[in-house]
This record gives sequence, C-alpha cells and structure tokens, in this order.
Amino acid sequence: MNQCSPFDFFLKELMKKRILILGVTASGKATLGFELAQQIQAEIISVDSMKIYKRMDIGTAKPSLERQQAIPYHMIDLVEPSDDSYNVGRYYDEAYQAVHAIQAKNKPVIAVGGTALYVKAMLYGLFDGPGADETVRAELIEQVQVDGLPALHHALTLIDPEAAQKISANDQRRIVRALEVYRVTGKPISSFQTQFDASSPRHDWIVLGLRRAKDMESRRINARVKKMVEAGLIDEIRSLLAEESPLSQQARAAIGYAEIIDHLHGLLTQDEAIERMKINTRRLAKAQRTWFKTFRQVKWIDIQEQDTVESVTNKARELIESNEN
Repeated sequence: MNQCSPFDFFLKELMKKRILILGVTASGKATLGFELAQQIQAEIISVDSMKIYKRMDIGTAKPSLERQQAIPYHMIDLVEPSDDSYNVGRYYDEAYQAVHAIQAKNKPVIAVGGTALYVKAMLYGLFDGPGADETVRAELIEQVQVDGLPALHHALTLIDPEAAQKISANDQRRIVRALEVYRVTGKPISSFQTQFDASSPRHDWIVLGLRRAKDMESRRINARVKKMVEAGLIDEIRSLLAEESPLSQQARAAIGYAEIIDHLHGLLTQDEAIERMKINTRRLAKAQRTWFKTFRQVKWIDIQEQDTVESVTNKARELIESNEN
C-alpha cells in the first residue's frame, strides 16, 4: 500500500486552501508568489488594479514572459488601456471564476497583490454601497479637470477622513467613487464597509504579509523606479499615447504613467518626473501600510537586510504548514 509523503499530504491539504500574499509596492511579494507557486505547483492570481491593462507592462511591474511561461497567471492583460469601466465588482467576479477554475484542476491558488480594495474584496467580499450614478460621477470627473485632483482629495478628508487616509491622493477613480457615494447617500463610503471589520475573512484564505523597515522599502522603491526607466518605461508610455484610442482616466492616473505623461507633455523634465514617481510610490506604500493594518489574521513575515529569496520562501512555507497543523 502506497503511503503519502509528508509533503504530498501537505499538498493535498493545501489544495483545499487559498494563499494570499500581500505587501506594499516593491515588497517582494511577486517574487515570493512565483517561488512558492513553483514549489507547490500552484497557479497565481494577480490582485492589482493596473495589471489588468494590456501593454501597460513595465510601469505595472507585470511578471516577465519567462515567469508567465513557467507558471499560469490570471487577472492580467484583461482589458484595453482605453477601457474606463473596469471596477472592483467586475474584478471580484472574474477573480473568483479563476479561483474555482484553478481548484477544479486540483491545484493550489496563490493570490498576490497590493491593491488594497481588491485584496479586501477577495477576503471579505463586496460592500453594499449604491450603484454607480453616472451623472454625479461625470460631474466629479469634470470637477477634477477644473479644480485638480488634490482639491477633491481634500474635500474627501472633510467628509470622510477615514477613507481619505486610506485612498492615495493620486487615485482618481477611488476618490471620485468615495465622493459619489457621499453625494448619492449622504453617508461616507467608510460607513458601508462594515464587512471589513469581520473577525475573519469571508472566504477561506491563508494570508501572508511581507514587511520591511521603511528605509529599506524606500531604497527598494527608488531602485524599482530606476529599473523601470532603464527597461524602457518612457518608450512604453510614448507608444500608448500614440495609439488611436486614448488612455482611460484610470490608466493615466497610474503611478509612473501619470508622471511620465506630464514629462512627455512638457510639464516636467525627465529628472523631475522620475523623482515625482519615487515620491508618489512612497506615498502609495504609506497608504498601503495603513490599509493593511486593518486586515485580520495576517501572518506577517518581517524581512531583514540579510534575508534571501530562499529564506523568505522558507519562512512562508513554515507559516503555511503551521496553519495546516
């Protein structure tokens, strides 16, 4: 009679589970997800609001073609950059279709991402807020053009400081949505998000989080921006701007794209655009840290300077295996 090895038994049990790896931008979560997926024969679901766009590759830090050939990835390259209709509800539906498809193949699921609202949806479901009001939304988008996005973010701090603290000042889509909800209902959007206060995720996830000291994070962010520019980010954006269909407001607002677009339009020098990318990415990381503090049952991995990819992967494996015992 054949007996399962401890690892085979671990894999069999893991197929019933789902692993979600979160962390701020440039934290190393994508590398951990890839290494872990190779070890446990998993497939990966991207939890990122910008990797959904086709041809926006360098600035969104999509997995390389080599990684995509080695491991099946889901929820990337879904829509054209001109598509402004993609939202968290559509993401939730399509992501869970991918989850079920992977598990139907008896393979583990690893979700990887840092878009906090999408991660929240994956863990806790969607909140019962009002549907879109296209008239109000159009008015708010027009207000952005007239008054600027900082003015709308400031307005959000006055009516819903909790939401404003969690939403990046550069995230036009979510700022507009939060103000839209307030105008339609008279209530702040944070008051609808009560399911996020649940003591445990609605769905069955093992949640791993990567943390680094802030100075280490800042160095990694600066290095990533430099690497993106060297890899051809400016040419990528120039090509996107030359396409017949214009970039959607949502796509244009992505960090890296917004700053380089300003440079290409003559509003910033290249050095100024790159420096602004670094600053805005660090601000995004700060907002992500604030969001992630509200997450329940995260198994945090505190990464030190001397840690290697192998050592971090081993720590993740240990946490996963301890969850099964």
